Amino acid sequence: MVLSSPQRPHPQEHGSARSWVHSGNAALLTDLYELKMVQAYLREGLTETAVFDLFARRLPETRNFLVAAGLDDALHFLETLSFSEGAREYLASLPEFDREFADALANFRFEGDVYAVPEGTAVFANEPILEVLGPLPQAQLVEAFLLNQIHYQTLVASKAARVVQAAGGKPVIEFGLRRTHGTDAGMKAARAAFIGGAAGTSNVLAAQVYDIPASGTMAHSYIEAHESEAQAFREYASLYPETVLLADTYDTLAGVGEVVRLATELGQGFRVSAIRLDSGDLLTLSKKARALLDAAGLQRVSIVASSDLDEYAIARLEAGRAPIDAYAVGTRMGISEDAPHFDSAYKLTEYAGRGRMKLSPNKSVLPGRKQVFRAEENGIATGDTIARHDERLAGRPLLVPVMRRGQRLPAGSDSLRTARDRTAAEIAVLPASLRSLKQAQPPYPVNKSAALEAERASVRQSIEKTRIQRAKLNR
Repeated sequence: MVLSSPQRPHPQEHGSARSWVHSGNAALLTDLYELKMVQAYLREGLTETAVFDLFARRLPETRNFLVAAGLDDALHFLETLSFSEGAREYLASLPEFDREFADALANFRFEGDVYAVPEGTAVFANEPILEVLGPLPQAQLVEAFLLNQIHYQTLVASKAARVVQAAGGKPVIEFGLRRTHGTDAGMKAARAAFIGGAAGTSNVLAAQVYDIPASGTMAHSYIEAHESEAQAFREYASLYPETVLLADTYDTLAGVGEVVRLATELGQGFRVSAIRLDSGDLLTLSKKARALLDAAGLQRVSIVASSDLDEYAIARLEAGRAPIDAYAVGTRMGISEDAPHFDSAYKLTEYAGRGRMKLSPNKSVLPGRKQVFRAEENGIATGDTIARHDERLAGRPLLVPVMRRGQRLPAGSDSLRTARDRTAAEIAVLPASLRSLKQAQPPYPVNKSAALEAERASVRQSIEKTRIQRAKLNR
């Protein structure tokens, strides 16, 4: 059996490894203007403590809540952030940067603090998902990477949570690798979907890296490569006795019939666990397939469904009482098809001890450090209050310290399964209207404390006063 040619050179010999993002080059995975601002800050001596909030300005119309995810990767980036010699030389070659700045980056490390909601926490508009405190150049530079990781993983975890809710307790397997937007997305989609409640992934590397159950059946090409469907089933079942057989390559019900014949042929040696339906009217076909299996005494053979599924399709199947035991969901979950982005932002809210904010229409920012308090009554969340960080209000505080002086804290080291369990627990205490696939009316209440509103008014007044004074001087 020949799997590969031993004479073929390893791709790394040709330099292809340079195209992959890793801890050694991730410092340059940022927008050019971030580095330009860092150089300007250092030149001007603007290095006092800054506070940046990462949050959603608004929820997508099809989302009643978001499930926070991506914190682990964000913290790993902050822990390992550094500029290699190659990165420094590249920056020195660009016209925007001088040699002194490039050389100074040799000692660049993130030394700040981070507060965040733990992964798996339900969050709403304007609530900080994480808050970064640190010297202004450090806190500024990490914007793009943090948004990249938190935004995408939160999207997929939120979508997965909806899919899992629609499945009503039946297992959902993440199958989206081949159509996610790149290799990192394929990895992070599997991770985020698991946080959202998926039971496993088809992505073998993600299964290894994140310790997620690996799951897979077979492709139509395997069936097509054999002289007959019956031969393909027989060969596959002999190698993988407890496998899932794909029944719809040619004719779905005829394929189920071949499974029944194989069961008769093998007798006690038949251990096939399930059939998979991947096309056609899944509601009708699953009922007819179930009837055929049951008539043959194969009640223990379950039915797995795939084929462009999402929470809406699964909800229709469940409403129609489809005898489907598990769902494999790929593209529409991996790209969060109905809501492929949310209006995420990473904004300066404090510098040198003073609140800062934008006044732009529809893009204003709440100033200063914050805390979010979630009130519950009889085990159901009744509303959140965004407050100043030093307030003590009724309810559960959501932001916790996860990094101190660049070092991860225990609260930032949750296992993936802990985050997954948290998602289930967090969703369970949300009002039923928020767990529905329909837009909740009214939406979940998120208020601002009187102290935070007063601070916002004060900062706005200070900004306006300064602008008026500058305008007078310029007349």
